[in-house]
Amino acid sequence: MAAQLPSTVTRTNSPIFDPAADRCATRRGTGLALIVIARPWQWIKNGLVLAALVFSHRLFHPRDAILAAVALVAFCALSSFAYVLNDISDREADRLNPEKRDRPLACGDLTIAQAVGFAIAIGVVATLLSVALGLNFLGIAALYVALQFGYSLWAKQYVVIDVIAVAIGFVLRAFGGGVAIDAEVSPWLAFITFVLAMLLVLGRRRHELVALRDGAGAHRGALSQYSIRLLDQMIAIVAGATLVSYMIYTASAQVEAKLGTHRLALTVPFVAFGILRYLYLIDARDEGGDPARLLIRDVPLLLTVLLWIAADVILLYF
Repeated sequence: MAAQLPSTVTRTNSPIFDPAADRCATRRGTGLALIVIARPWQWIKNGLVLAALVFSHRLFHPRDAILAAVALVAFCALSSFAYVLNDISDREADRLNPEKRDRPLACGDLTIAQAVGFAIAIGVVATLLSVALGLNFLGIAALYVALQFGYSLWAKQYVVIDVIAVAIGFVLRAFGGGVAIDAEVSPWLAFITFVLAMLLVLGRRRHELVALRDGAGAHRGALSQYSIRLLDQMIAIVAGATLVSYMIYTASAQVEAKLGTHRLALTVPFVAFGILRYLYLIDARDEGGDPARLLIRDVPLLLTVLLWIAADVILLYF
């Protein structure tokens, strides 16, 4: 029987509550629940797959554009496969999280058998697309899946390792896009992707720690080893590394020779504003729990990203 909360504690002021009292704010049908568990709004992260296409000057090459699009769909399937696995693994802990208790498995909209069957179906689609893109891409896809298994079953319980594991997943997306079109992925792209992903994950950990407070350790083992002060220090270091590395990248003579433009530094203000805006949102507004939704919801941040993409395309191709 679920433990009863003290009478002085309510659901609105405590992150830990009796999951049997009210698991879901709304009930979903099976079809909608399957869509939700796949988290299509998170597919925006897979846009990294297209980075190699843009920075290799192949954006307007039809064959390469098609291959990159297939790789993008493949990574959307792979990431949804990973989300389902994660929700199966975390279903009990999610019931203790005020922001995750409405996930389909946590609130009972789906059974474990339904989730497993859906994961298998998504996995088959991802495998077929990966095979179609060649053995090298299939290898990247296999590494990504192995990383997700490792994260769900082990890495997410250990401080710092959990952040690095998620960041490596972003780097694999970038390499997957390069492998799909047989284009070299710049070490700069890999490094900037890595530190930017670390920034996003650290922001998410900070938000979880603030939202869950004393219940953070019950939700995720690694959270009990973090503190707000430590995370703020880590965020400051990684944010600085992200901005400085991008500035050096745009000013590099090697990059200028490879990309055929010396004007890429004009995009630095967009990156600087985007990073500083994100820091403002996670500190002043306690955002950062879901970077993908934050990007969609925050108009200044979304506009900055769109302007940065447009500026890169114009500077590289026109």
